[in-house]
Amino acid sequence: MKQILMMSSSRKGNQGFLAHADDQVHAVLRGRVKRVLFVPYAGGITFSYDEYEARVKPTFDRLGYVLESIHHHKDARAAIEQAEAVVVGGGNTFALLDRMYNAGIVGLLRERVNAGMPYVGWSAGANVVCPTIRTTNDMPIVEPPTLKALNLIPFQVNPHFISGKPAGHNGESREERLAEFLAINPDERVVGLPEGTALHVQGENATVLGEFDALHFRQGGAVDKIATGTTFALASI
Repeated sequence: MKQILMMSSSRKGNQGFLAHADDQVHAVLRGRVKRVLFVPYAGGITFSYDEYEARVKPTFDRLGYVLESIHHHKDARAAIEQAEAVVVGGGNTFALLDRMYNAGIVGLLRERVNAGMPYVGWSAGANVVCPTIRTTNDMPIVEPPTLKALNLIPFQVNPHFISGKPAGHNGESREERLAEFLAINPDERVVGLPEGTALHVQGENATVLGEFDALHFRQGGAVDKIATGTTFALASI
């Protein structure tokens, strides 16, 4: 059975890095694994993979999991094949997906997660769980061979969702951008994840975790709340 944690963000409010996520991470990993393989490919742009690993590792050490980054392995596919669980960090979604394709791990990662290997991802790491990365908030700083991603769930997510417009901002709001996406792609479905909110996917169902509700965006601009704590069928969105 699939076990996936899709976190909107690595931080909530003024809390520290992953400080809000202890229970969310344990929900997916506790009792299942002792070691996790970190995929830092969304980073390594303005800071190194080593620096990213050093940022993430203390949290997993504290939670009782041994974390090692995939960039220490000469064979990325072999690392995925041998992994007990995979943790995919946030950063730039286009860079993440491009590097995953370059490493030849997209199909293999999909197979392993579908077969039950736990997956934890935040921000860009949540985006790539979807059929495509077309609802990321990131700039396309590189051009992946395709925008098709892991396709582990049947709908899109928009992490870091924030409603409305900041003062002085005259561009589109997030609601307006997602309405445009759905107008052009009427068969797609989108769930917005506010900061600190996560989806815990178990098999063909998902549960909303965190303090804030998730948001289901519909055609024509309608938005339905999915209350925190709610479990729903993936196919129902």
